[in-house]
Amino acid sequence: MAIRIEKKIVGYEVARSNAEKKPEAAAQAEQKTADVVQMTESVERPEVLIGITYKMKPPSDISEHALYVTINDIVLNQGTEYELRRPFEVFINCKDMTHFMWIVALTRIMSAVFRKGGDVTFLVEEMRSVFDPRGGYFKRGGKYMPSLVAEIGDVIERHMIEIGLIKGPELDKHQKKLIDAKRAEFELTPPGTEEMSGGGNFPDVAELCRKCNTKALVMMDGCMTCLNCGDSKCG
Repeated sequence: MAIRIEKKIVGYEVARSNAEKKPEAAAQAEQKTADVVQMTESVERPEVLIGITYKMKPPSDISEHALYVTINDIVLNQGTEYELRRPFEVFINCKDMTHFMWIVALTRIMSAVFRKGGDVTFLVEEMRSVFDPRGGYFKRGGKYMPSLVAEIGDVIERHMIEIGLIKGPELDKHQKKLIDAKRAEFELTPPGTEEMSGGGNFPDVAELCRKCNTKALVMMDGCMTCLNCGDSKCG
């Protein structure tokens, strides 16, 4: 049956059946429930934040006192399947006032980057690539640090691994078995032949591993092998 239009057409809409309207309504409802909060500058600081403090003890010629690095995290979408813990701010405290100015500047810049959101893991690599023109040092455990800033970057990396922002390095079962066997061999070595380095459980004769920057590279079965990360020059 033809219908004659007497008035001027000012708009139109495609008629849809109820079956077509239901999926659209479900999609809109799902979009509302999945309103995920991402880390941006607009996110306000809560009254209480979760924090972890890490102690750094560089050599006395670098700093006479220990440094305490505190990293506070914010929990986004708490109680939901989208819950995420992200670093929000960082503070560094030390009795030694020699480094006070640049440490305050560094912590403010890092905190600003954390609050900006996005991928903040690049900070780790940038800081660990800072070299001291006077030379680096070995921290407790035999790991080489090219500078004090690099060690702060190492602390940031440890924290990001702790909260799940970075996936930590994992050794396979064969590497773990190899390292455990070699450590057991060194424990059975007669005293005075190869002493362990202080705090690192690695022999003093060990060399620096270029992969993990730890002084744990030893000769094993005619091949240089790292007792820390399992890297071998023989593959």
